[in-house]
Amino acid sequence: MRKIVTIRTEETVPGPEVVLQAQGLPPSATPNDQTLALYRAAISTYLLLSQPVAMYSQISIDDFRSVFNGDGANAKDAPLGHIYPRSDALALFAVTVGETLTAEITRLFETNDFPAGAMLDSVASQAAEMAAACVEREYLNDLKDSGTNADATATLPFSPGYCGWNLSSQIPLFHALHPEEIGIILSESCLMSPLKSISGVFVVGPKEIFQFDDKFDFCEDCQTRSCRARLAAIRSSA
Repeated sequence: MRKIVTIRTEETVPGPEVVLQAQGLPPSATPNDQTLALYRAAISTYLLLSQPVAMYSQISIDDFRSVFNGDGANAKDAPLGHIYPRSDALALFAVTVGETLTAEITRLFETNDFPAGAMLDSVASQAAEMAAACVEREYLNDLKDSGTNADATATLPFSPGYCGWNLSSQIPLFHALHPEEIGIILSESCLMSPLKSISGVFVVGPKEIFQFDDKFDFCEDCQTRSCRARLAAIRSSA
């Protein structure tokens, strides 16, 4: 199962709360008129310039083993190493909101318009996350259409560079997925271009396989601990 997914831009527009929180505004704070004007201007630019597109490709547990292991630089006891062998389905994925938007962010910073650049950068980052959620839903729907009982399972995305999965695994991931078909390329330092792109693996399986504590050494370097909210959502889902 392999698919290129065109995503409607309107499906990926982040609300002000999530964008402003990403910029450090506390959830209880009320943004001023200037901040809201910057947000609205960034959304207008996003709607004009973004080109969200994604792809996924199902992969077997045996074939994913070499993608996960990469060059052997993963952290000891990286959670994904214990989770994926017990999964029901795996799919490599990549998503981007496009090069034109990234170029505009770069232009704003280079012309010293830091407020507008920082706001558009936050909008694009949150939009890329929403685009990844869109392709995740598409993959789950395709699994159901193929006869897989995806309703009885949970799904969690993992990306190289997070949760002990070394960034160097981008290389075997790209060799297996070929996201250059949707305009995403990989540099020698394993960074993606366009910059506002996400790659990784969707892991589908019983809820029980996703439970782990955030007490690993590499958790100390994580700025968001976003895994906590995602794991809580899995536990509370029907």
